[in-house]
Amino acid sequence: MQIEQTGTSILQEGPLVSFIIIAYNLPIDMLKECVESILTLGLDHREYEIILVDDGSDVPVIAQLTDFQDVLFYLRQQNQGISVARNNGLRVAKGKYIQFIDGDDKLLNAPYCQCMDLLRAENPDMLLFNFTDKDHPSGKAIKYESPSTGASYMHTHNLHASACCYLFQKNLLAGPTFTPGIYHEDEEFTPLLMLKAEKVIATDSAPYYYRKREESIVNKVDDNEHVAKRLDDTEQIIYKLKHKADTLPEMERVAMNRRVAQLTMDYLYQMMKAGVSQEDLDERVKRLETHSLFPLPDKHYTYKYSLFRLLSKNKLSRTIMSKIIR
Repeated sequence: MQIEQTGTSILQEGPLVSFIIIAYNLPIDMLKECVESILTLGLDHREYEIILVDDGSDVPVIAQLTDFQDVLFYLRQQNQGISVARNNGLRVAKGKYIQFIDGDDKLLNAPYCQCMDLLRAENPDMLLFNFTDKDHPSGKAIKYESPSTGASYMHTHNLHASACCYLFQKNLLAGPTFTPGIYHEDEEFTPLLMLKAEKVIATDSAPYYYRKREESIVNKVDDNEHVAKRLDDTEQIIYKLKHKADTLPEMERVAMNRRVAQLTMDYLYQMMKAGVSQEDLDERVKRLETHSLFPLPDKHYTYKYSLFRLLSKNKLSRTIMSKIIR
């Protein structure tokens, strides 16, 4: 694999944050807005670097970003997907913390700056926040929970897996770990990363602006091939996490099993929502049974989980649920 690399980092060694932007055939105005949202955070130039990974766009995006070439570390790779692009970004990142950004999204100034202030003050392994589909932040003061270990957090919370919705210390990684070629790669990456974190701080802030676009792969709900691949990849991730859970000490195992149950519930829901055939649904449920993943564990994680577990146990009720959800 050949990777083209241009530009130089504007930083001294050891920036606080490496912002890793992934781009593939994006509207250039959106990508410029993404870069500008970082530059307007008011960070000292020694505190950050911006790594732009071009995942083989038809036209190299750096040619359209002449105003930003001095502040970007640009990598261009053959089109291999977001996992490979993120891994390549991680390989060159020098920051203590990593922030992933999809090139059609952006950071919202006021709430993100509050998160940065908390990061400096508390020095957590991971700082969690939320995304929003509103372009204008609320302006409210940030609230956050007391620090906990990643395992403790997973014991009591449903995990939002998006790797764009947290800052994390790069030293938690033994090496780049996104699995190439799969959809929903965050579902595998995030819980494994969190189990390594000794200090996690969860906030109610929503500084990440997520722009939903019809062209996005994850939004191709009517494409049968993409639907089947998303479901197949999710199923394999569930098996991987279940296997990992079986090798962990008790506290971490309990935490991971909650995540596996949550992900399995969502997998069943997405099958029903996608309108897969009854035959396909039954076959996938049988495979879950062979891995001791169905029926869902009798745990009282949330009211929604308990209700879904009860309704999904029976084949007839699953059929009815599929018609309602669809």
